[in-house]
Amino acid sequence: MLSVILAAGRGTRLQSPSDTSLTAAQTAAAAWGLKAAFPLHGRPFLDYVLSSLADAGFDEVCVVVRPDDTILRARYASIALARLRLHFAVQQTALGTADALLTAAPLIGARPFVVLNADNYYPVSGLARLREADEPATLAFSREGLLRDGQIEPARLARYAVLDVDSAGYLTDVIEKPDDVRLVERQAVAISMNVWRFDERIFAACRGLSPSPRGELELPNAVRRGIRDMGLRIRAIPIDAPVLDLSHRADVPFVTERLAAVDVRL
Repeated sequence: MLSVILAAGRGTRLQSPSDTSLTAAQTAAAAWGLKAAFPLHGRPFLDYVLSSLADAGFDEVCVVVRPDDTILRARYASIALARLRLHFAVQQTALGTADALLTAAPLIGARPFVVLNADNYYPVSGLARLREADEPATLAFSREGLLRDGQIEPARLARYAVLDVDSAGYLTDVIEKPDDVRLVERQAVAISMNVWRFDERIFAACRGLSPSPRGELELPNAVRRGIRDMGLRIRAIPIDAPVLDLSHRADVPFVTERLAAVDVRL
């Protein structure tokens, strides 16, 4: 099955200075905001994401990159991948994640697919559940699961999206980066880490989307539009597990430690 990795972001949070000690190669990657290419244990972070997808049963990946990317395309052109077929799509302008997904639409066609962030390392079990789903779906992370390993502090949850789920287990709304932090303080809150299973109907929701208050065409808002205006039904799959988030320089020590034991096989 096909997965799409969104790796064309500008990485502005990673570019912001901090007191975290980085190697010269890490400092260079951070300065460019290249989260997918950020080196950990001698390999780019994207290697870990790709290996997790292969572990979850995926065999084809499309990586959406920036026009100025040379690092990722050069790396994967120079090595043989035993478990994955890899493609690249170029997002010409950094307009947001919904626009990035449209960049990959010609390759995706009418196939169902899973889309995920390039700066998150998701649990393999969750990725497998999305691959095995027989309808559009998303992972609905529990508050306790995301906070369990200590990397993500409670205040950070408001930077993600909150999912409203009906009694049948389907999304009724997606609230991106909620202004009211009380929404993420609820014990039973369901939180999105922007990993989805879609079919081609999502493209209509992405086209003509209005920019968010942050000036971007954001995928969670396309999902919200699809649910509200187009009758799109997306199942919320509950999951009680952490996600490694490589968004800031301060994340580097923790993520480095947790990935040390991961057996990367591409």
